[in-house]
Amino acid sequence: MAIDHDRLFKELLQTFFEEFVLLFFPDMHEHIDFNHLSFLSEELFTDVTAGEKYRVDLLVETKFKGKDGLIIVHVENQAYVQSSFPERMFLYFRRLFEKYRTPIIPIAVFSYDAIRDEPSSFTLSFPFGDVLDFRFFHVELRKQNWRQFIRTDNPVAAALLSKMGYTESERVELKKQFLRMLVRLELDEARQRLLMGFFETYVKLSDEEEQQLRSEVEQMETKEKERVLELIISYEQKGKIQGRKEGREEGRKEGAEQEKRHIAKRMLMKGFDAQTIHELTGLPVTEIEEMKQSGFK
Repeated sequence: MAIDHDRLFKELLQTFFEEFVLLFFPDMHEHIDFNHLSFLSEELFTDVTAGEKYRVDLLVETKFKGKDGLIIVHVENQAYVQSSFPERMFLYFRRLFEKYRTPIIPIAVFSYDAIRDEPSSFTLSFPFGDVLDFRFFHVELRKQNWRQFIRTDNPVAAALLSKMGYTESERVELKKQFLRMLVRLELDEARQRLLMGFFETYVKLSDEEEQQLRSEVEQMETKEKERVLELIISYEQKGKIQGRKEGREEGRKEGAEQEKRHIAKRMLMKGFDAQTIHELTGLPVTEIEEMKQSGFK
């Protein structure tokens, strides 16, 4: 099933729009009044010449601080290489300005895996003079060093670690640092699920990498370790253990069951009730109660 990159990015940025602007465009953030924020309906444009239809990813209506007039912030996620993209950004800008007749702030997020020097302008010029010099704000995620963002308490930074410039050998460390950020953020469950789902769409660890991750988590300071393990239990283990049930060898099934029992014992030690543990691990309530009565042995 193809990944709907635009939908994922739209959901992330709608939920954490101010955090996105603060992370990548701090100067812009200082001028925007985020108390006056509304998301506009999608705009569909038809390119008659090319015979294609394009849908604007995200339109936000807001204000500058201390000013009455409205502005439109247009954010476009570009998930694939397209040489004509700057021209498309200009066409979006022109049509949006024509419709709303208010200042438009154009932002492009390049989220594909290739590392390129993307142009951030569209120009028309002649030997005898320039006609057009259109520029837009942009961020190229793959060029970002993910380690520079792990100390921030920004949920957008946490999710977008998955699209930044990391190597294959850094995948386990990348996810570990993501989980640590998620713990520090202390978000509600719905927002945690959004960030976890976004991250895991783009960074899927192998079984061996997952085992390495758990081993490294076990070496963390006790309080942080417990909180990270709770995240793994709540947002990883349930789905992955269920997925592993089908088509696995009997030995691997037993390993997964042992892992669930290990998690259940840890949760009992932390005071979780049997029903909650059942919902998160899939173990029968009767088995969990037996663990409790036997002193977690």
